[in-house]
Amino acid sequence: MKTSKVVLAGALLAIAPALLTRRTAADTATVGSGKIKHVMLLSIDGMHAVDLYNCTHGISGVNGGEPYCPHLAALTQTGINYVNTSSSKPSDSFPGIAALVTGGSPKSTGLYYDVAYDRSLDAPARKTGTGLGAGPCTPYGTPTGTTTDYDQGIDYDDTMLNGGAPGAGPTDGGIASIDPKKLVRNPATGCAPVFPWDFLRVNTIFGVVHAAGGYTAWIDKHASYSVTAGPGGTGLDDYYSPEVDSNVIPLPGVTTAQGIPCAPIRDTKGGLSSWTNSFENIQCYDALKVDALLNEIAGKTHSGAPAMVPAVFGMNFQSVYIGESVNEPGVGVGGHTDAAATPTEFLLHDIEFVDASVGEIVNALKNAGIFDDTLLIVTAKHGGSPMDTSQYVADGTDTPATLLGSLIPYSESPLNATGIGATEDDVSVLWLKKGVDVTAAVKLLNPVATEIGLGEIYYGPALWLNYNVGGWEAGEDPRTPDIIVTPNQGVTYSKSTTMVADHGGFAHDDTNVLLLVTNPDFTAETVSTPTATTQVAPTIVNALGLNPTLLDAVRQEGTAVLPEVSAQLAK
Repeated sequence: MKTSKVVLAGALLAIAPALLTRRTAADTATVGSGKIKHVMLLSIDGMHAVDLYNCTHGISGVNGGEPYCPHLAALTQTGINYVNTSSSKPSDSFPGIAALVTGGSPKSTGLYYDVAYDRSLDAPARKTGTGLGAGPCTPYGTPTGTTTDYDQGIDYDDTMLNGGAPGAGPTDGGIASIDPKKLVRNPATGCAPVFPWDFLRVNTIFGVVHAAGGYTAWIDKHASYSVTAGPGGTGLDDYYSPEVDSNVIPLPGVTTAQGIPCAPIRDTKGGLSSWTNSFENIQCYDALKVDALLNEIAGKTHSGAPAMVPAVFGMNFQSVYIGESVNEPGVGVGGHTDAAATPTEFLLHDIEFVDASVGEIVNALKNAGIFDDTLLIVTAKHGGSPMDTSQYVADGTDTPATLLGSLIPYSESPLNATGIGATEDDVSVLWLKKGVDVTAAVKLLNPVATEIGLGEIYYGPALWLNYNVGGWEAGEDPRTPDIIVTPNQGVTYSKSTTMVADHGGFAHDDTNVLLLVTNPDFTAETVSTPTATTQVAPTIVNALGLNPTLLDAVRQEGTAVLPEVSAQLAK
């Protein structure tokens, strides 16, 4: 079994004295030698630019028309607010986090979706928890191609908050919960399992900062998001990821930033099979991660062992996305009530919780004496669509993958009743069997445009323009899809009635996310120029005094640093 190269908390504790001595000197010499010593990245998944506007200015019919995000509002007073920011396309979380930490699109990162397809790899040795079947792999032989599962399915046990990590505490999820036998395999390397960090084709901000002597940490929702460590798995000193899709359990000692205890379980009405089923339980899940981040601000590991304050660190919040997308049986419907982004009471409460958590984080930075020399970046991996939930249409029958089922590899095909399913949410990302004519497949979809809610079809040069030329032949990218279908506003292919919004597509509601970059010395600005979340990564590296071109994706795609941030730092 391949041994992970990411430092686990236990191992980190054992080597902490040497680590502190070595990196303290390195930090002074190479990382953070200028004005900014630390960069914190917060991803409030699902939060749109307009959500930030509404909660910091107020909107009629909500909270008496008064603002309801006092802590985010305070940050805007010394922040640069980019109101025309686009996330990755597709806007799935996996390419979304890659955009933020690499500076690249799927063209360079190779990440299209957490569940996607690779023509150069083979199936895992053991069926994943989300249904990707096991299959053969011949060392150094010809690959058959396989769906790639980098969701919760690669955990030893994704029903457990710790992911089933052997010997781990009940809340201490992380890379130790990855079951190597559930990972897809690479025939070219003797059928070795492909760990998340090695599935990524380019390096990350964590790898660059770590290589320059900086201490790094990240907190996310699945073990698979250790992809953030980058190739080789050496980029992260501390990674924490309690499994968000696990069974809900009481969290003794965890209290939300609003003072609500998380033991006993807050909400037992919406189902306890996942934290994502409940507007209230997801807050406790996020509070657990906030506690870990507060430890790191205090110069500890996520679990409280001695360490140091990271040069670059942060976490993702799930609560806003759950608030905007869930229809919780017995409780109520979340989301927005109109295209002006008026939140329902459930989304309102989740936004208020996240804002209170941001306040708690800011206070911790101040108490640690590092607020003034920290660059704080608040953004999102993705948004959610439709904004007006009355437009939501769930259709799991007439989808592009269903209509092309016999032309799609079996591991992706809806014809595989026990499989993981096609890559479809409010987008359809399609890979075809070897030898299938792409143009002929597209011609099968065009006549049924009404049935599938067809918006646009991308294939051939229209697809390759922004990605790579894909296919089965040598020299073609084995990961580029053959077809991407973006449906009409509101149409999703999930057939889910427990949701009122989704993400993954190219729509404005999917991709227009908040991006606020703040420091106490900044002058407030609002920037309407088109901006991309890919620009966050080179901006972080630059702020810490390193060359942004150390990032592979920045060199390959020419991703620019956010110029307004550079200008304010140079004052």
